[in-house]
Amino acid sequence: MSGQFSSEFPRILRRVVQEVLSAGDLKTSLDIMVEQVKKEMHTQVCSVYLKDESREKYVFMATRGLNPEAVGVVTLELDEGLVGLVGERAEPINLEDAQSHPRNRHIDDLGEEPFHSFLGVPIIHHRRILGVLVVQQKEARRFDESEEAFLITLSAQLAGVIAHAIVSGDLLLAGTSTDVPSREFRGLSGSSGVGLGTAVVIYPKADLGSVPERRIDDISREKERFSRAIEETREEIRGFFDRLESQLRPGELGLFEAYLQMLDDAEITGEVVSVIEQGQWAQGALRKVIESHVSNFESMEDEYLRERGMDIRDLGIRVLAKLQSTDSEKQDYPEETVLVGETLTATELASVPVEKLKGFISVSGSANSHVAILAEAMGTPAVMGIENFPTEWIEGRPVIVDGFGGSVIATPSKEHLTYYDNIIKEEEELIDGLSDLADTPCVMKDGHRVRMWVNTGLLTDIARSLGRGAEGVGLYRTEVHFMMKDRFPTEEEQRLIYCEHLQAFHPRPVTMRTLDIGGDKSLSYFPIEEENPFLGWRGIRVTLDHREIFVAQVRAMIKANEGIDNDLRIMLPMVTSIAEIDEAQRLIARCYREIIEEGVEVEMPDVGVMIEVPAAVYQAGDIAKRVDFLSVGSNDLIQYMLAVDRNNAQVAELFQEFHPAVLQALQHVVTAAHAEGKPVGVCGEMAGSPSAALLLTAMGYDVLSMNATNLLMVKWALSNFSLEKAKLILNQTLKMDNAYLIKNFVDEELRKAGLGQVIRSR
Repeated sequence: MSGQFSSEFPRILRRVVQEVLSAGDLKTSLDIMVEQVKKEMHTQVCSVYLKDESREKYVFMATRGLNPEAVGVVTLELDEGLVGLVGERAEPINLEDAQSHPRNRHIDDLGEEPFHSFLGVPIIHHRRILGVLVVQQKEARRFDESEEAFLITLSAQLAGVIAHAIVSGDLLLAGTSTDVPSREFRGLSGSSGVGLGTAVVIYPKADLGSVPERRIDDISREKERFSRAIEETREEIRGFFDRLESQLRPGELGLFEAYLQMLDDAEITGEVVSVIEQGQWAQGALRKVIESHVSNFESMEDEYLRERGMDIRDLGIRVLAKLQSTDSEKQDYPEETVLVGETLTATELASVPVEKLKGFISVSGSANSHVAILAEAMGTPAVMGIENFPTEWIEGRPVIVDGFGGSVIATPSKEHLTYYDNIIKEEEELIDGLSDLADTPCVMKDGHRVRMWVNTGLLTDIARSLGRGAEGVGLYRTEVHFMMKDRFPTEEEQRLIYCEHLQAFHPRPVTMRTLDIGGDKSLSYFPIEEENPFLGWRGIRVTLDHREIFVAQVRAMIKANEGIDNDLRIMLPMVTSIAEIDEAQRLIARCYREIIEEGVEVEMPDVGVMIEVPAAVYQAGDIAKRVDFLSVGSNDLIQYMLAVDRNNAQVAELFQEFHPAVLQALQHVVTAAHAEGKPVGVCGEMAGSPSAALLLTAMGYDVLSMNATNLLMVKWALSNFSLEKAKLILNQTLKMDNAYLIKNFVDEELRKAGLGQVIRSR
């Protein structure tokens, strides 16, 4: 059989996989799998055992050839029988006579007695054993290599299907348990804290994508309908503003002011009216304009920038709902509501009475979305970006939102409830103690001073940053402004927005990064299409190739500082060579001379470089000789050093900030910079981790720049150590060769210092 089967292997595999993928639920998928495998391999038995982690057992889930009445009834301990042996070894077990094997387990009424040959392969997904796929025959023989390869390949391809079905609760349909077990779903922390409540799923009020084009004759009527819908939406947003006015600072309320400005913006409403005047009905005109404005943001993966278009889309949906008159009666929310949505927006969050909102879950969101910023400002725990989250299944179920660890627990056990109740009490005590730190500098126990700066990009970041005591801006992402346009902004447009940022932080230093596009950040009006964008045309490479872009931006930055006298700093991204620095410096110097000749009285800004690639690490000394400061972009540096795309769920756990090579590179950079007498900081996510910040401070980094959310936590952690103690901890970690051991060691040192809560907050 082996020769013919081997030649038909690809065709058979494709057909089996396609049939299983087309099934509607897990039970049907498993029945198809065992039926097809038994048929194609000409075996007398095919069965599937799935691992029930809540009961720590393997459950007999599907079979062809054994007793079907045992399905969902028979279970095995994880170390029991040949199935348990396959799971323990996580490798195939191929036996000529299973009956004589010491691990063979006889189970009454299963009907295995006549079968001697046994081949079992593990079903593995992301290193987790999900179950075991087994084929058996009466005759005593070993299954050949082609048969074993087929079963291994099949289990690997179907592991994802089974994993999704288990996570989504589909496993329960097979009747393995009368009780719904607790389920944990991993995501990203959007706002710290813990929330307990009942899941309420929010669905879009209207679907922009389904709106067809339709020609109309009565243009005046359509314009009137659109105008009325805009005004109704405006009133709705004002209602949200009034409801939250006592809960939020002006900076956070600015989110809703920005919504109102968008409704007044002729660039959006004016375009809709213009399309209506061409004979298109209001809904179709709205869809065309809204989709045009958000398309630039749809494909982005950058955490900070990815969801900027959600605000415009949210408004478009709300206006469309008014046009379609789909507003239903007022939603009745439970006393303890956890809001759940595919892509929750700030207005949906604001629609829930503040006293009832205990947490929220946005399936597709990021930690830097407007809704996450708003949740953090309101003190509402939030979890974002959960892969394969069963939105419909979770409706009405009790849930815990763990905004510290970025996880959601559905149908929590009594143990979960007790554990998280204690965390809530501890967190309330912690918050009360941290609020006083906002107005004090970060000083370690032996008097060592650490400068705490923030990363910004939107004007709405300003109030949050200053409210937490930010002493400067270590990274201002200028590309945000470029991405919100449908063309390159003019020098004057840039000058005005940079000036606003400089004035807001006056007299604190502001570090403005020159345009950093490419990779996962693109402009609709300047597309960059590459097979490997992260190793392609991005950062300084783009702007040096297009000097007109670079020069206009640098001139705008320098001119924006006139009369403000901030410590303006210009930073160059994605630098890989000294030649790039020399060329950029010449252009900056030329811009400054021209501006002075134009009569503008302003100081020459400091110029620095981001250290983001290994090449820059090993040239840090030479780079430091040519610039005024260095700043490590730890996110990209880790990605390039470890060859790990952190946006790829398959390898995300390999993105390790405590990797020995990363720590050694960081130490090399700060040593090289200080040898040239130049200051050096970190503006990546490592700076916002209390454990990592302790090591960075010990290495000698002068500035830690982070998202405003983490500032007080890091400040509190560092103030509980002396620099001498931090250096002792660093020296120990530099002797270690395992990222997990290093992280556990540093975390344990924080626990010993009474800082266990800041570890949880990460």
